Amino acid sequence: MTPSPIEYTAAQREFRAEVRDWLAANAPAEVRGLRVPRGPSDLDERLAAWAATLAEAGYLCVAWPTEYGGRGLTGVEVSIMNEEFGRADVPRLTRGMGESLVGPAIIAHGTDEQKRRFLPPIISGEHDYCQGFSEPDAGSDLASLRTTGVVDGDDLVLTGQKVWTSGFWKANMIFVLCRTNPDAPKHHGISYVLLPLERDGRPNGVEFRPITRITGKALFAETFLTGARAPLDNVIGGLDNGWRVAMTTLGSERGGSATTQHVAFLRQFWQLVDEVRARGLIGDVRVREQLAWAYTQVETIRMAGLALVADLAGGGTGRGLGNGSTSKIRWSEYQRRLTEIAMDLLGPDALVVGDGYDLDHWQEEFLVTRSHTIWGGTAEVQRNIVAERVLGLPKDPAPGGTR
Repeated sequence: MTPSPIEYTAAQREFRAEVRDWLAANAPAEVRGLRVPRGPSDLDERLAAWAATLAEAGYLCVAWPTEYGGRGLTGVEVSIMNEEFGRADVPRLTRGMGESLVGPAIIAHGTDEQKRRFLPPIISGEHDYCQGFSEPDAGSDLASLRTTGVVDGDDLVLTGQKVWTSGFWKANMIFVLCRTNPDAPKHHGISYVLLPLERDGRPNGVEFRPITRITGKALFAETFLTGARAPLDNVIGGLDNGWRVAMTTLGSERGGSATTQHVAFLRQFWQLVDEVRARGLIGDVRVREQLAWAYTQVETIRMAGLALVADLAGGGTGRGLGNGSTSKIRWSEYQRRLTEIAMDLLGPDALVVGDGYDLDHWQEEFLVTRSHTIWGGTAEVQRNIVAERVLGLPKDPAPGGTR
């Protein structure tokens, strides 16, 4: 990995050496070179064993405060850790949504009892969460959700429908937004609930209906809640106060990878170069121009990541100057274009799939990246954010007039 111009402190350099030495001594050969699959896989057992090793050594939930089982790592230290896992070519596993979305919300808004009850099972892997936010008529306008929560004794009873529930196939918990006060203003009267998929060993009124993507895999689901019950003690932040809790979750959703995502992109670039060489196309001037463009984009992403690390090292938050929006635009549009280039270079082979719709690496990447400029905030919305909130430009005129 190319050395960065960041001036690290002695403690940060010591931390890098600690992570590097630990990986050299403890990362088993069977996980080196593994890529975390999308969806269920025959790699699950090996990855679960590796996750248990990481948990025992304190390399999961590392950004959480130490009093809650984390290591209290700063943004720079998390970036260093990610770099070293990339250097060692081993999966940098996390506890998924539990670690990145639910945990920060509990830490910020939960009671002491809730922190004691819900945080340790995330670290151990006992609780695996999926998300119940979006609804068929409440995606971008999340506050218009219609799922209801009604108090019944010591329980909250949930009824409604959610959609785009990822990770449903392995989850045993779902964090849900529901409306508990229909008379309150739009962004009030909403509660944030941790809902178990089973209670007392029996189904808890939660039904998943898988949604098959164009890759042929069902990684999302529609979720139907029919009298699903959660103890009132599972409401984070208190009844009717869920919107501010949800903002903590949504604020965590886009963080984390911008400083080191170039590692995976560079690996993918060299995979494409190997494919080009194998097909005898490396001398084609047009092909070389496309590869040069791709490498330039990866370097741009790398340098933007270094700028973010420099901001964090200087005491910044890493969220200034539209970093989230510009990063999303940059990497999503790059990945879409790279896979289009790959498919062009594969030629007629790109149109041939295996038995049972068995896609090769580049075919799957091409199909998956079609949505990258849409989810997490469309590229158009991100450009408006940069234009209006960062550059101070006027808003686009409304259709049929001005605003």
